[in-house]
Amino acid sequence: MSATTASPAAQTHHSAAGDSVIKPGYDPSLTNEDLAPLKEQKWTWYNIFAFWMSDVHSVGGYVFAGSLFALGIAAWQVLVALLVGIVAVNLLCNLVAKPSQKAGVPYPVTTRICFGVKGANIPAIVRGVIAVVWYGIQTYLASVAFGLLALKFWPSLEQYGDTGTHSFLGLSPLGWAGFVLMWVLQAIVFWNGMDTIRRFIDFCGPAVYVVMIALAAYLIVKAGWSNVHFDLSEGSGTSGWASVTAMISAFALVVSYFSGPMLNFGDFSRYGKTFGEVKKGNFWGLPVNFLFFSLLVVCTVSAGATVIGRDDKGKIVTDPVHIVDKIDNTTAAVLGVLTFAIATIGINIVANFVSPAFDFSNVAPTKITWRMGGMIAAVGSVLITPWNLFNNASAIHYTMDTLGAVIGPLFGILIADFYLVKKQQIVVDDLFTRKPEGSYYYRNGWNPVAVVSVILASVLPISFVIWGTPYEASFTWFMGAGAGLALYYLGMRLAPNQFVYGRTDAPRPATAGSTGDISVSADGTMSLDEPPTTVSVGDGEDDGGTASLTTA
Repeated sequence: MSATTASPAAQTHHSAAGDSVIKPGYDPSLTNEDLAPLKEQKWTWYNIFAFWMSDVHSVGGYVFAGSLFALGIAAWQVLVALLVGIVAVNLLCNLVAKPSQKAGVPYPVTTRICFGVKGANIPAIVRGVIAVVWYGIQTYLASVAFGLLALKFWPSLEQYGDTGTHSFLGLSPLGWAGFVLMWVLQAIVFWNGMDTIRRFIDFCGPAVYVVMIALAAYLIVKAGWSNVHFDLSEGSGTSGWASVTAMISAFALVVSYFSGPMLNFGDFSRYGKTFGEVKKGNFWGLPVNFLFFSLLVVCTVSAGATVIGRDDKGKIVTDPVHIVDKIDNTTAAVLGVLTFAIATIGINIVANFVSPAFDFSNVAPTKITWRMGGMIAAVGSVLITPWNLFNNASAIHYTMDTLGAVIGPLFGILIADFYLVKKQQIVVDDLFTRKPEGSYYYRNGWNPVAVVSVILASVLPISFVIWGTPYEASFTWFMGAGAGLALYYLGMRLAPNQFVYGRTDAPRPATAGSTGDISVSADGTMSLDEPPTTVSVGDGEDDGGTASLTTA
């Protein structure tokens, strides 16, 4: 095919999720302008770094980091477990990032390589539902900050707060006002598209750090360095084998905490200029950033215990919103409350708004756009009344831990398929076709090996969620990921073609990512009017991790 005849084959489409390239041969039921390969991948390592800062700098991240230092083991043991855990998260995120960065497509489209072009809706829906629940909870937690801020300036509103007699669906009028305000602010940022979200997190990540450092310095000066302790545990603590098991648990908790954004990190790595840029951003955003953040948290919480005291139950206050609310300095308190509210908006958008937008759009591309998918998630987050879910320990435990137990198998299956079965190669065009000869059509659009693997691999972790101890439940992600990887790999190796593909003849192997009339330059930019090219995904060990090009 000549360059002249190839020129009209692919068209650029503008989307809030980024300009994409769609070819006429792409099936409409699998394609829209939000899911198609990006025309240009522009994110640098700093954008990825800022993404992780926004993901970490939240009220939930603050409480989580503080809880690690209250496990009853020495501070150095916590730091070792934390460092090992976050390095593991960094490596795992690099594994997930590669297929999406190379193909320029979001996570749900990437899963078509293992689940099939129709079966990919299984991981999309699971991850989407989890994100909806957490979106609602994070919005509620951030809205509490606005309620506390309002009471500081207008104490008469207390009758409309949690201690008042007025409530609707379990939430006070003041609580509703804060929740709706947070809901609207997040929707505005999201609706303006990925470029706005990128600029938002680029600013918020460092800005939150400035305020956090100022808050820590203020409390340390007020408390005195002698009152700053890195051990937040109460009681005599643990030693011997008990301390070793606690360290292992801390390591598992770190990996599990990041399991959600880690699974669908492809939604963001797709924007990376090169795989090398993504890896560099992950390094600075995870091991370096999270370690410094955790040290900052423990200093703040420890000093805060001296300056503001403890809560009504005699416990150390780890919630940063309540810490700043109790500070006897109105300016500092207002600045702190607003900062942590903004920080939570950042994590909520990147972790629980963008991802379900892609997930739900993948279910019905012709009817649900990226923007519509995000708003479905936003509306769903209100309908589940997250404040009731959050305040019911048993409900949130069984709901979220059961759903979370499926994340491990989904992760293991994707890694097994891309690295062990497909050998890091993607046929990009076949991600968007329902033709039986397509590499990812499998059996009527479903890969039965992937479906069976995710079901069987989820049984083990879910059983530990229901009947196991809290210590055993902290390892459910590892159980699921290991089982999913092993079952899928063995299934693809041993299952007959009749079972996998519905026919005895083997399908054509996925040996390269044929982009047809779309050429991919070394900087990750897709352009039109070029001869057909073939993109082979390299091993990623080079500094840029760029695709190699072969003219067809």
